[in-house]
Amino acid sequence: MSKETILLIEDEKNIVELVQYNLEQSGFKVLKAARGNDGLDQARKNKPALIILDLMLPELDGIEICKILKQNDSTAHIPIIILTAKSTESDKIVGLELGADDYVTKPFSPKELAARVKAVLRRGQERPKAKILTAGGLELDDHRHVTSIKKKPINLTSKEYDLLKTLMSASGRVLSRELLLEEIWGYDQSVQIETRTVDMHILQLRKKLKSEAHRIVTVKNVGYRFDDE
Repeated sequence: MSKETILLIEDEKNIVELVQYNLEQSGFKVLKAARGNDGLDQARKNKPALIILDLMLPELDGIEICKILKQNDSTAHIPIIILTAKSTESDKIVGLELGADDYVTKPFSPKELAARVKAVLRRGQERPKAKILTAGGLELDDHRHVTSIKKKPINLTSKEYDLLKTLMSASGRVLSRELLLEEIWGYDQSVQIETRTVDMHILQLRKKLKSEAHRIVTVKNVGYRFDDE
């Protein structure tokens, strides 16, 4: 069986060596690019299974690369994990808004990063049963992978879509952040991760749901539930 290829676009040599070693130990083939333009060219040419993308790069920054890839039909399907030294919430939100699947903040655990790579790839391979979910003016059509409010489609990232579907499918049950991470990102409970990832996606999802945003209810110290009444 051929190895899945991961494209690592990162200009810090020590991080490249560390990440490459751990990914190869996990059974992946790793392609590398230290400059933005080179990384973009390799993504277009090789169509990797997943891209690990640093935000701060020479020539072309990671945000611009993510934007270009997600706007092109031939590369839009490639999952992206943002690797960044930036810790401000706005930097992470921009990447997630452009369609990135996850982010990891430096310094990070190479084993955690490898676990996130596996989780993102595993989620992409799953084929859940299609269905239509409705609440008020909100409709999620899993047959066509379309979400709309009062029949007007809204643009959700893949993780926002999965998050909304999971909450709507829970029939009013409260779902913890940890459970949402496992369901949507596929992480094992033994891997230490940031539950803040869920909160950031909920924040962006609520903004896009506008008049229907109130249906996602925060349950203090627990998690979230979806109110369909």
